[in-house]
Amino acid sequence: MSTLSWPRVAVVGAGAVGGFFGGMLARAGAPVTLIGRPLHVDVWKREGLFLDGLAFQGVVPVDASTDVASARGAELVLFSVKTLDTDAAARDLARVVGRDALVVSLQNGVDNAARMRAAGLDPIAAVVYVAASMPAPGRVKHAGRGDLVVGDVPGRQGPPRDAALARVCAWFEAAGVPCRHSAGIEADLWIKLMANASLNPISAVVQTTYGDIVAMDESREVVRQLVIECVAVARAAGVALPDADHVQTVWDFARKVGPVYSSTAQDLARGKHTEIESLNGFVVRRGAELGVPTPVNQALLAMVKLRERQLDQAVVGAERSRT
Repeated sequence: MSTLSWPRVAVVGAGAVGGFFGGMLARAGAPVTLIGRPLHVDVWKREGLFLDGLAFQGVVPVDASTDVASARGAELVLFSVKTLDTDAAARDLARVVGRDALVVSLQNGVDNAARMRAAGLDPIAAVVYVAASMPAPGRVKHAGRGDLVVGDVPGRQGPPRDAALARVCAWFEAAGVPCRHSAGIEADLWIKLMANASLNPISAVVQTTYGDIVAMDESREVVRQLVIECVAVARAAGVALPDADHVQTVWDFARKVGPVYSSTAQDLARGKHTEIESLNGFVVRRGAELGVPTPVNQALLAMVKLRERQLDQAVVGAERSRT
């Protein structure tokens, strides 16, 4: 990779995930601009990004901004906003990014690429496997994995772009991020969705780790039922899932990552709304469209949304008490 030419990189929605992958590219030599919230941007401008990784702990120099217009001129855009913000952020990005820019969706869920396409972008879908968090402003802690699968989902117009996808993989690989191109990215997205939809809501409602969820027979059985419903919906939708024991795969994944809280749990712990509508909510809605019952996904969706409502009510109550 001695002849590798680094692209100018912008990370839109730079949180734990975007900060990790953007930070790895920056550490390898790519010029990276992290676009995020003022709380983090102020630190990045002043001190740089502190990346607390499994093999590296230190400050990585980056540019930083709160304005999506800073993505203008970027050749590679990592799009890592929460799925709640996908539509609005995609419209904003489409107004500033060049036609030749490669935009990679580093998000949970299976429908982000379609939503971004409707906003005028031509995104690359990615399946993200990383355990990362932001324990303090401007800091990213990497606790496990850190690899990507990229590809184009069905429905994209235009000629194949295998060369561009290979270039994206080469950039990440050169930065120490395992990355492969998948011709069946739709199935890969659904496999990741199964893990998210079966583990994240339980972790969130109970505020427990992946490892603890599968350490108990009763909760492991709930995971099994959630995965079975996801598989049924995916197959009814025509997704070419591989023949595999998807339940066992999710159980093994949860055991492997062990003492990690889901992003959904982290959001609730910070008093924020979650991505549950793009996880279990998506499974429930798609199941209803296809005539596939999803009662366990519906139950977990309701529980997380009730917790969100409690948080909203607590905020309103606190505001009333101040007045």
